[in-house]
Order: sequence, then structure tokens, then C-alpha cells
Amino acid sequence: MSTEETIKEQIDSNSILLYMKGNPEQPQCGFSAQITQMLMQCGKRFAYVDILSNPEIRATLPKVSNWPTFPQLYIDGELVGGCDIVTEMFEKGELQPLVEGAGADADADAGGEQSEE
Repeated sequence: MSTEETIKEQIDSNSILLYMKGNPEQPQCGFSAQITQMLMQCGKRFAYVDILSNPEIRATLPKVSNWPTFPQLYIDGELVGGCDIVTEMFEKGELQPLVEGAGADADADAGGEQSEE
């Protein structure tokens, strides 16, 4: 399976998926930490992929998503955006209902990495 196919499968298999630097318990950049905290405050499980330990995904995802930076948040297969967009949505009260309405099962994870608060 190509890296592009792997990415598409990860996005399709997880109702809430965060491509981030590090993991939710130990984010490796402030933007990843910020999105992780907002998602945890929304109170629903989400899957994540650590792009630092997956260099092929880190190199390929911007081409697939047409979004150059990380982190990248996907909900129900759609790119929501990066830190600025997600923060704005969170502050306006738009992120919580989007997360709550995400697919009934965020437990099907592409890489065995999940976070729960």
C-alpha cells in the first residue's frame, strides 16, 4: 500500500483524526498541544498520527490534503484545518458540535494510537 493510500485509509477509518507532532500526552510543538487540549475539552475520543515518527506521512500528507502545515485535523473524512482555524472554531463554539456530531465510532484507529481525556 502506498503512503497516499495509507493516509486516505487513516482518514476514512477515523471519525476524528489529528495529524500532529508528538502525541496528545507529549506534544512536540505548541500548535499540536493547543489542538490536543481543545479536542480533549470537547470530551470525545480521537485518533492521532505522530508525523515525527512517520516521516513518509509527514512528507506525503501536504500533497494529499493540499495543506502545507501541521497539525491537521480531520473530522468525518474532511480537513477542518490547522491550529488557527481550529482555535477560531473552538472560540466561536463551532468545534464542540462538530466533534460531538462526528461518526458514532472514533475507536477504529489506523495506527493503534489514540487519546482519551
